[in-house]
Amino acid sequence: MKKVVIIPARYNSTRLPGKPLQDIAGKPMVVRVCEAVDASQFTEVVVATDDERITQAVEAAGYRVVMTQADHLSGTDRLQEAASKLGLLDDDIVINLQGDEPLMPSENLQQVASLLEQSPDASVATLYEEVSVEEADNPNIVKLVQGQDNRVLYFSRASIPFDRDNTRQQTDSLKRHVGVYAYRKKALDQFTNYAEGQLEALEKLEQLRFMENGHFINADKAQRPIPVGVDTPEDLATVRALFEEQS
Repeated sequence: MKKVVIIPARYNSTRLPGKPLQDIAGKPMVVRVCEAVDASQFTEVVVATDDERITQAVEAAGYRVVMTQADHLSGTDRLQEAASKLGLLDDDIVINLQGDEPLMPSENLQQVASLLEQSPDASVATLYEEVSVEEADNPNIVKLVQGQDNRVLYFSRASIPFDRDNTRQQTDSLKRHVGVYAYRKKALDQFTNYAEGQLEALEKLEQLRFMENGHFINADKAQRPIPVGVDTPEDLATVRALFEEQS
């Protein structure tokens, strides 16, 4: 069984054009993301992109690139194309690391891959962090609830579980979904053949497409804190400052 980290990296970004090539301490961000992965723990680390400029930067740093279509409707579709071009088999595991997370601890990638490997009935594995109940009504924070066997019951932008009798304490916590995934290659292939379901259309959460079609998703608490990703110029400044401190 192969375990391959695939890093999707698109050049176009509304809030930060050319984001993967933004400089962080002398290197393009996408290269910093590659470097964050402990390659010894995985079969391969690959960048999936539709832009020749990103390809040149990544290959110059010694990493592999797979070129994908520019018109994918979802990031999961892009991931599936890259996994297919790599010749991965049904039971191989694909770990998705976003191309704007240069501070992601590699331990979390190993954790989510191991979780899927140890969950034979699951098609997908992911991670969560605990957050305060003050975040319950924030639609930008995706919450999840799960059974005692780690299986996710639902993801939502709404406050779940709903506190009907207002008994939740301030010291309680909710589970915030973290966008780190491991997929079986077969599940990625199936995803591309499913139409968008009602739940996905309402919540705008791709992972619900798997659940609407009978797939199981397991989740575990992230072993290491999830650092800031780069979505805005302000985020980029923060990450640059952190790299300068580390150096």
